[in-house]
Parts: sequence; C-alpha cells; structure tokens
Amino acid sequence: MNRKYDYLIVGAGLFGATFAYEAKKRGKKCLIIDRRNHVGGNVYCENIEGINVHKYGAHIFHTDQKYIWNYVNQFVEFNRYTNSPIANYKGEIYNLPFNMNTFNKLWGVITPEEAMRKIEEQKRESEIKEPSNLEEQAVSLVGKDIYIKLVKGYTEKQWGRDPKDLPAFIIKRLPVRFTYDNNYFNDKFQGIPEGGYNIIIGKMLEGVDVQLNKDYFSDKENFDNSANKIIFTGMIDEYFNYKHGRLEYRSLIFENDILDIKNYQGNAVVNYTDSETPYTRIIEHKHFEFGTQLKTVVTKEYPAEWKPGDEPYYPVNDYKNSALYQKYKEEANQLDNVIFGGRLAEYKYYDMQHIIYHALETVKKEFGTYEES
Repeated sequence: MNRKYDYLIVGAGLFGATFAYEAKKRGKKCLIIDRRNHVGGNVYCENIEGINVHKYGAHIFHTDQKYIWNYVNQFVEFNRYTNSPIANYKGEIYNLPFNMNTFNKLWGVITPEEAMRKIEEQKRESEIKEPSNLEEQAVSLVGKDIYIKLVKGYTEKQWGRDPKDLPAFIIKRLPVRFTYDNNYFNDKFQGIPEGGYNIIIGKMLEGVDVQLNKDYFSDKENFDNSANKIIFTGMIDEYFNYKHGRLEYRSLIFENDILDIKNYQGNAVVNYTDSETPYTRIIEHKHFEFGTQLKTVVTKEYPAEWKPGDEPYYPVNDYKNSALYQKYKEEANQLDNVIFGGRLAEYKYYDMQHIIYHALETVKKEFGTYEES
C-alpha cells in the first residue's frame, strides 16, 4: 500500500513534537494529530493579560544533562528562573525542599548538626524498622514534625488516599538538605523559555502536517492506513481497548483568576500542605518570567480521581497498576509498526527532560544515530 506519511504521531505533546522534528530533519513525512485544539500537550501556555499562563500546571525545565539543555536552547533562550516553592501550613510559611531554613522555622535550630540531631531523634522515637506504607516511610526518613506539617495533608490531597493506604515505595526518599538553599532542584541547568513553551513546540513542528481536534480512536483504521508507522503517546490501556482492565490515574482541576493587582503571593508556586485546604497549590504565573504586568493570573490546582473523559495527569504507580501495565507492555512489544512513548504510553511520571531524553533515544533506535552536542 502506498501510504502518504512515514509516521503518524498520535499526540502533539513534547514527545510527539520532538520525534516529529527529528524525523523531518531526516527527510521523513509526518502527520501529527491531537484531541485538543492546540499543540504542546501539557506544556501549552495561554497568554492572558500579557502573561504566559501554564494551562496544565507549573512546568519548570531542569536537567543535569548538558546535551538536553543545549537541545531545548536551540529553539528558544531560557531565563534564569530558579524553582523555590514555599509551603503554607495553616498560615505558617516554610521553605521547600526541606533545608536549614525549614528546620530553623520548625525547631529554631541554627546549625546542620542541630537539625540532624532533631531529625534522628524523631526517627528513633517512631521505632519504625521496616516501613510498610507511605506514612511510615516518610516518618522514618524525616521524622514526625516534617511529616505532619509538610507531607501528610499534601499527600492525602494529591493521591486521594490515606498515606497509610499507599505503598512505601511511592516515597523512596524525601529531599533533605542541611544547607540554607531553597533551590528545589539539584540539576545544573534550570529555567523557563522566554516567551513560553509554545515557541519550542511551534519551531519543532514547522513543516509538519498537524491536525487538531482529531480523536485517533474515532477513525483509527483510516489514520493507521495513512502512515507506515505509528508513534503513540496516549494512554496505553486505551490503545488496547482496556482488554486487561483500566489503569488508574490522578487528574487535576485548574481554577484560574485574573486579579487586578501586581503581585498576589510573591512567589510562583505556593504549596498548601494542610488537609483542610482543598487545593494543593496556587501558581502565580507572572513570576516564572519575572513579569511586571499591572494584573496577575493565579491558578488553584485541585487533584481529583480520574474517570473516563477527564485528562489523565499522574499514573498511580502502585503494585496493582504496575502489574497491569506490564500486561499492556507485553502486548505493545508484539507490535512492529507502533512505538509507544511518553508519560501515558509508558505509564511513568516523566518530567520534561525525561520526555525529551526518551524521545531522542527513540530517534536513535529508529534511525540509527543521534549525535549529542
């Protein structure tokens, strides 16, 4: 059959756009389709009042790999934004990640030795030898005070479950720093693209055929027949018509407000770590790009249990779902003409640098080479 395209790419997010860009450079013809009315997937920014609003939650690019940093910087210059979120626990403000500023506010300690001693004392008091759930794992890592004020309520809202009912491995470790450093990430490179992520996606997709508001499954046969090979970035269980059952996800609900003030909270991200506040965080988007606009846009983020029709954001990587995913992965491995990639197709929580890394690894496998610069 003489097919029009070399690749049909299902999903116009970062994985699909990166693959399309690299395939186009190699003379391949791609069609990229997406259910949404815009490209960019979850990194899409909507301009409101001159502010680039991260429509699907805060996205801060960070990586420790220079070639990944160089790769994204070929499309746009990044600013010097450093992610330094704060936690609001019932009106008390704490720095994140857990560092000496946090410990000083909690206990009045000044030196790293005092902080270590306090944490070790609380860990001993817990008498937890082998953590059997998330709560025990967290307490055994950072002690009771940090867990109660900065982990417990946030986790309950994020996962919609009691931490005692979540497996310990979900929190394998908690970042603890014994320095006065509020930089959330340890990675060497970090920033926000000047002008927003839309610039990156737009440049990646120059010269690529794009169709929006297109549901792959509503016309699967015709879409499949249009290309020699498929790059699928949607939900892997949906691709196989849920034959082994549905994987579980967490979803998010975003509530935007335009405020007639210059500065609402003084920080891009404020996490609300008590269980009574219904949202997990408030994002004030202008701070990502050091905005000086007369108005501001804030977004409250409410976690929700995913149900069909909702946007899936976070895979629930517990034992049950991981076992179910393996069944779908075995099915996927049997298909020679379909490549599964991205957060939903691989059922993993990927940050942006991971998405680009895995997209470029896919390019290597598909075309034989990719030169890191």
